[in-house]
Amino acid sequence: MGYAHVIGGTRYRFADLRTLLARASPARSGDQLAGVAAGSASERVAAQSALAEVPLGAFLEEPVVPYEADDVTRLILDTHDRAILAPVARMCVGEFRDFLLSAAADEAVLAGLAPGITPEMAAAVSKIMRLQDLVAVAGKCRVVTRFRNTIGLPGRLSVRLQPNHPTDDPQGIAASVLDGLLLGAGDAVIGINPATDSIAATVRLIEMLDTIRTRYAIPTQSCVLAHVTTTMRAIEMGAPVDLVFQSIGGTEAANRSFGVSLAMLGEAREAALALGRGTIGENVMYFETGQGSALSAEAHHGCDQQTIEARAYAVARAFAPLLVNSVVGFIGPEYLADGKEITRAGLEDHFCGKLLGLPMGVDVCYTNHAEADQDDMDALLTLLGVAGVTYVMGVPGADDVMLSYQSTSFHDSLYLRGVLGLRPAPEFEAWLAERGLGAAAGVPGRIPEALAPALIGLG
Repeated sequence: MGYAHVIGGTRYRFADLRTLLARASPARSGDQLAGVAAGSASERVAAQSALAEVPLGAFLEEPVVPYEADDVTRLILDTHDRAILAPVARMCVGEFRDFLLSAAADEAVLAGLAPGITPEMAAAVSKIMRLQDLVAVAGKCRVVTRFRNTIGLPGRLSVRLQPNHPTDDPQGIAASVLDGLLLGAGDAVIGINPATDSIAATVRLIEMLDTIRTRYAIPTQSCVLAHVTTTMRAIEMGAPVDLVFQSIGGTEAANRSFGVSLAMLGEAREAALALGRGTIGENVMYFETGQGSALSAEAHHGCDQQTIEARAYAVARAFAPLLVNSVVGFIGPEYLADGKEITRAGLEDHFCGKLLGLPMGVDVCYTNHAEADQDDMDALLTLLGVAGVTYVMGVPGADDVMLSYQSTSFHDSLYLRGVLGLRPAPEFEAWLAERGLGAAAGVPGRIPEALAPALIGLG
C-alpha cells in the first residue's frame, strides 16, 4: 500500500513500513552505510510526519521482517496480547507519543501496557521524539528485578563492576574488584569479559568471583561473560554460575551470527534456574545488545539499525532477564559516527527497552576512532541518570584495557549518584555500610584492615 507525505511541495513516497521507519530515523552512519537512510533532511521530516499518522495496529499487520523467515518476528507476533494493547490500540504513532508524555501515562499505566507494546511500535514512537521526550517517558518506567539484591527501585542506580584484564590475570582482576567495591560499584553484577572463551579459564574465573562474593558475604551476583554454550558447559561441570550471559540481536540471522538460537537461550535459562542460586529472585539472564550488530552480520533485512535493536529487546523480554545492556558506542563509528549520534542512540535504546518492560542499562562508551570524547559521555551519562537508567558500567579509569574502548569509571557512577541523590541497591548499600565503606554515602571509603590483602591474595 505504501506511505506518502508532502513537504515543501515535494511528495515523498515510502514503499512499505520498513522503508518508512528507516527514512524516519535520525541521521546515523550505520543507516547510511546500509543504504536505508533518508536522502535529505526534507525526506526525513516527510517520513517522520507520515510515520506519526500510522496506526499502531499496522505494526501487527505488516511485519518489517517476514514472519515465515524469522523466528524473532514469530516470537513478537505469536506472543502478542491484543487485550493488553487495547487501551491505546486505536492511536496512531503521533497520538501515542502525546499519550506517553501526558500525566495519564504514569508508572502503573506504562507497566501495564509494556507487555502489549511491540518493538516496532516503540522504535516508531522514539523516531518522532526529541531527546527530552525520550528522557521524560523513560523516567516514568519502573522495572524491578531480583537475584541476590533488588535492582531498579526508585531513587537507586546500580553499577556493573567490570574488572577486565587482557590476560585474565587473577591478581589484576582482584585489584580491580577491590577498587570497585571501595567506590560503591558492583551491585548490578561483578562481571568479567574473559580474554578467551576456554571452558577451563571460564570456570576458573567463575570460581574466583564466587570465592570473593561468599568470603565477604557480598549481596550481589557474579558473571563471566562467556558464550552461552561455554556457560552451559560450565554448569554441567558444577561451576557456581549465577547469571547466564549472551549477546543477542533482533533477527534470527543476527542471533545465528552470535551462535545462538531462541531454543538455546531457553535451555540455558532452565539450566541456571535449576541451580537455585538466587536468594530473593529468579532473574538469571544477562543480555547485551548494540545498534549495528545485525548490519555487521548482513542480517538486518533492509531495516534501520535502531528498529532492529528494539527487536532484540523482544528476545530479551522473553527470558525475564536480571539485566539488559545496550553497549551503545562499542561497535564503532561505522554505525554511530560521533558523540551526537551515540547520545541519541543511547537514549533511544534506553527508552525502547524501558517501554517494553526491561531492566535497561547502558554502557556509556565509545571507541577511540569515533568522533567522541569523555565530555560526550559525561553528557549522555547525566541524561541517562535523569531518565532513570537501571545501571551503568564501572571500569577502572573508564579505560577497558582488555576490550580497548572507553566507558565510565567508578568515580563517574559516584558523580551520578551524588548529583541526582541516587543510591545503590538496598541490600548492597547495607553491606557497604556494615563494611565501613563510605561509598554508600557517595564518597570513597577506607579499606577495612583485612579486606584488601585478602582480596589481592586471591590472585
